[in-house]
Amino acid sequence: MSLIPSFFGNRRSNVFDPFSLDIWDPFQDFPFSSSSLTTQTPETSAFVNTQIDWRETPEAHVFKADVPGLKKEEVKVEVDDDRVLQISGERDIEKEDKNDTWHRMERSSGKFMRRFRLPENAKMDQIKASMENGVLTVTVPKLDVEKPNVKAIDISG
Repeated sequence: MSLIPSFFGNRRSNVFDPFSLDIWDPFQDFPFSSSSLTTQTPETSAFVNTQIDWRETPEAHVFKADVPGLKKEEVKVEVDDDRVLQISGERDIEKEDKNDTWHRMERSSGKFMRRFRLPENAKMDQIKASMENGVLTVTVPKLDVEKPNVKAIDISG
C-alpha cells in the first residue's frame, strides 16, 4: 500500500524509499516516446557531452578534452585539408558476467567525435597532442604575424 496517493495512474511509490518512485513522464500520451529520446544505446550514449576547452594564447590555439579512463590508443586526433581538427574515440562497454548483479551503470560508453574549424593563422604542419591524467591536450601553433614597420615622423615647426 502506498503512503502517497497516486494521481498519475498506477505508480509505485514509497515515501521511505527514494529509489522506488517511478518518474512521471509528462509526454507519456504523445505520439512520440520521450523515453526513446533518453534511451542510451552504445552508439548514442557515448561521450555526447565530451567537454572540450579551446583557448587561444599569443603563440597557439590549445584544445583540452576530458577523456577519463581512455588510453591514448583509444583516442584519435586528425586534421584535414579544410583546416578541420577532429578529436574522436571510443570506450567499450564493460563485459557482463552471468554471475554479476549490476545495481547501477552510470559511466558513459560508446563513440564520441568533436570537430573544430581552425583559423587561417594555424600552423597545420606543427600540431602536437599529448595525454595526461585523462586530459587530452592538442596544441596548434599560430603563424607569426608580421608587425607593420612603423617609422616615426618628426614634426617641424
